Amino acid sequence: MYRFLLTRRWLGFHLLVLILIPTFFFLGKWQLGRFEERSAAGDRTTANLNSAPVPLDRLDSVGGTVPDSLKYRPVTVSGSYDASHELLVRRRPQNGRVGFYVVTPLVTPQGAVLVNRGWVPAGATADSRPDVPAAPSGEVTVTGRLKPSETEDTTGIRNRAAGLPAGQILLVNTTDIGATLPYRLYGGFVELTGQRPAAERAPEPVPTPDLGGGGGLNLAYSVQWWLFIGVAVGGWFLLIRREARDLAAADADGETSGEDPEKDRKEVRAQS
Repeated sequence: MYRFLLTRRWLGFHLLVLILIPTFFFLGKWQLGRFEERSAAGDRTTANLNSAPVPLDRLDSVGGTVPDSLKYRPVTVSGSYDASHELLVRRRPQNGRVGFYVVTPLVTPQGAVLVNRGWVPAGATADSRPDVPAAPSGEVTVTGRLKPSETEDTTGIRNRAAGLPAGQILLVNTTDIGATLPYRLYGGFVELTGQRPAAERAPEPVPTPDLGGGGGLNLAYSVQWWLFIGVAVGGWFLLIRREARDLAAADADGETSGEDPEKDRKEVRAQS
């Protein structure tokens, strides 16, 4: 009865199922790996955000680099703003509005650190200068989230200087910006969350990072791919049972009517 499993049509179906099973398995495994990576990154970010602020010198240095493992760690640093070298970072929407980040060097005895003082809405046109609250004069103590230098790979933003209005940039890249300044920069930059003394008027604060679902969607996808394995195997089994049942019924009808059962089986195969 099950000799039909060796026909060309069924051999092709067997091959398809054998290909789908490992494909679905590895797709599920890949999604599970993404879930684990994103969950670990989310846990690390949460831990960093909840850490107590430490002096900037403990995590970063002039001419150094900030690894991703230290991203969003709260730091404190004291110095004086250099408003003459302030920069505006384009393409930084916030709360559904187009605008700029205001990045001002904070000069310290060791060097300078770029401080993202916050966000301002765009001006009347794309090239007009927006209304930017002035940086405080005198010495201030800044508290903020430490961030690594931005690159095209980490932001997905293509960096270009040609055609931009003076004082505007696309990436907070400390190497590129440092080449235009009269002092050396720390490897990372600080996203301001607090300042003493407080400014009378300041840009809008940058919101706390949204951690999202921590990779929960990837976990759901991995389970979905593995369920597809059961669907493929179950469908394969049910089709075999149906074919066998139809052939058995054809044999029984042939014996009852006295017709050729083999002819009936060929007709069943042709119809299926």
